[in-house]
Amino acid sequence: MAPRFGPLQLALAAAGTASAALDVCADGWVAAGYARGGRPGLAALVLALRAAGSVATQACSWLWLRSDPPALRPAASPALLNALHLLQLGFLFRCLHALKVGWNVCWAAEEEDEEQSRMAFLSHDISMLRLFETFLENTPQLTLLLYVILQTNKAEPSQGLGLCTTFLCVTWSLLDYHQSLRSFLQDKYELSVSSSVVYFLWNLLLICPRILTVTLFALLWPYAVAVHFPLVWLAMFLWVSLQGTDFMESPGPEQLYRAIVAVVLYFSWFNVSQGRTLYRSIIYHGFILVDSTLLALSWLWCRSPSDEHSYLIPVVSAALPCYLLGLALRVTYYKWLHPNLRARREGGFDEVDANRRSSGMELPSPLEPDLVNKRMRWLAQTQFSISWPVGQHSLNGAAAVESAV
Repeated sequence: MAPRFGPLQLALAAAGTASAALDVCADGWVAAGYARGGRPGLAALVLALRAAGSVATQACSWLWLRSDPPALRPAASPALLNALHLLQLGFLFRCLHALKVGWNVCWAAEEEDEEQSRMAFLSHDISMLRLFETFLENTPQLTLLLYVILQTNKAEPSQGLGLCTTFLCVTWSLLDYHQSLRSFLQDKYELSVSSSVVYFLWNLLLICPRILTVTLFALLWPYAVAVHFPLVWLAMFLWVSLQGTDFMESPGPEQLYRAIVAVVLYFSWFNVSQGRTLYRSIIYHGFILVDSTLLALSWLWCRSPSDEHSYLIPVVSAALPCYLLGLALRVTYYKWLHPNLRARREGGFDEVDANRRSSGMELPSPLEPDLVNKRMRWLAQTQFSISWPVGQHSLNGAAAVESAV
């Protein structure tokens, strides 16, 4: 059973909804500022990134609504839902609908497990969509913002604040997604404060060098990034396809999901298949480390000796240690701080919200199976190793409990 939804969760959901609305306004304000400053190309690029991320996110939201049980769909006509998604308001509508359901759950005279499960279903989808939006729109815009600051060699206070807050939002969305997946585990131990801090830090330390090296490469060859990104994205898309995924309801939408995951992989690790992820993780981080190193060396080799960006040389030199520190913290998390390890020490076990039967994975809950978010449950089964009582499968060290991101 998912954690009970209460006033604190409602306040966090409201803050998330407000930030999503403010993010749209901020993008318009930044684009208008570039246009007024005589840089229409940058204004168009900001809006294009916003549009691309929004279209992909809205498409996923619309496809999920079509496949959801009727009891879980908002009380709105299909035509209205279609129009909202066409107008790029579907995700915001989902957030507002979740707030309405959450309000009713928090202030209901009697708690009902069915309503709690309904709220958990909505929250899981919003967490996933927010992660998609982060890597499709916020992370590329963060790279663009850093590029503009370095190109002009000056930073407005709003730009500096924007850099910090966007970095924090990106890593926070990863932590929120990870915690959402863990809600599918029975007899689970929630992330402790120390586990959450380390998880947050290693994601931040791995993403920062990646964005920095891509930005520096763009400083010398802005249009070369338009070649680099599609090539790396294609490699990631083929890698995801070879692993095989079963997230969406049909083959066509599944390709959309794989395309989005390939964008995420351009910036950050994301597991898509079941089983031990140690070797896949080594392959991925090795590839990203080599690619980022080549980008950084290209900038160091080809930059002019009189380049005004000489102050960035110590920063670039610190990028590799930063990435290696992030990997070290990740190993630390899985070796000593992962909740599964606490369960192992205390004789318990974490189990994805399903029982092992001879016929496969079955839901143990007597409640309506439709109230379980099958998409996120599939991801939870993919991201977390399913450990069983003694005599069945056991935990096999940190490599066996790898997570999504």
